[in-house]
Amino acid sequence: MTEAEQLLIPILNFLSCETPDSWIDEAKKKENLPIILRDHLACELKAGQTAMYLIRKYAVDKDSTNVLLEWFEPYEDFLYRKKGDLALLANKNNLSKAILPKSSNAQGKSPFSQNLIDKMVLLIKEELHHFYQVLEIMVKRDIPFDGITAGRYAKGMLKHVKTFEPDALVDKLIVGAFIEARSCERFAKLAPHLDDDLNKFYISLLRSEARHYQDYLTLAEQVAGKDINERIAYFAKVEAELISSPDEDFKFHSGSPI
Repeated sequence: MTEAEQLLIPILNFLSCETPDSWIDEAKKKENLPIILRDHLACELKAGQTAMYLIRKYAVDKDSTNVLLEWFEPYEDFLYRKKGDLALLANKNNLSKAILPKSSNAQGKSPFSQNLIDKMVLLIKEELHHFYQVLEIMVKRDIPFDGITAGRYAKGMLKHVKTFEPDALVDKLIVGAFIEARSCERFAKLAPHLDDDLNKFYISLLRSEARHYQDYLTLAEQVAGKDINERIAYFAKVEAELISSPDEDFKFHSGSPI
C-alpha cells in the first residue's frame, strides 16, 4: 500500500461519499485544467483566510490581528486587486512578529487559545506556500489568473453553523475538517489523470491536507468538551449532498456536473 493510500483510509471513512465519477470525467479534460488551477489557487487563500479569521475572532490580541492582516496583504492584493506577481510573493510567507493570545480581561482568556493559534498558524503557512506553488505552476503554463467566482460548497455548509457560542466555533471547525478532507480526497482522485508534474504535486499535498482535517477535528473536540459525533454526522450528510447532487458551476469542490 502506498503512503497516499494509507493517508486516504481515515479520510474515506470520515467522508460520507466519494467524489462522483462524473466530476472526475469533467476535471480530467484538458480544457478544464485552467479552471481547476484558478479555483485551487483561490481555495488555498480562502483556507488560509478561514484559519486567520478563527484566530482573530477567538484567540489573539489586537496587535497580533494587525500582524496577521499584514501577512495576508500581498496574497489578497494579487487575488482580489490584481497587484503583484510571483516574484513579489517569493519571500512574503513569514510572520514579522509573534502571534500572541489575548491577555486575561473581562472576558477571560480561552483555555484553547494557544492550541488554536499553534495549529492555525502552521496551517496558514502551509496554505500560503501551496498558493505560491499553484501560482508557480500557472505561470509556467501561461495560465493567467483572471478571477473566479466562489462555488456553493463552503457557503452551503456554513449556513448550517449554529449562531451561539461555543457551538458556532465547534461547527466552524467541523466544517473546516470536511473541506480539508474533501480537498485531500480530490487531490488523490484527480492526480492519476494529470501529467507527471501535476500528479506529483497533488500527491505531495496529501500529507499536509490529511493533517489539517485532523487538527480541525481535534480543536473541535477540545472546544466542545463533549462528544461531537452527532454534529460530525450532521455535517457529513450536508457535505455529501453538496458533493453528489447536480451542480451547474464546475469548480474544485463542486458537485456532480450537469
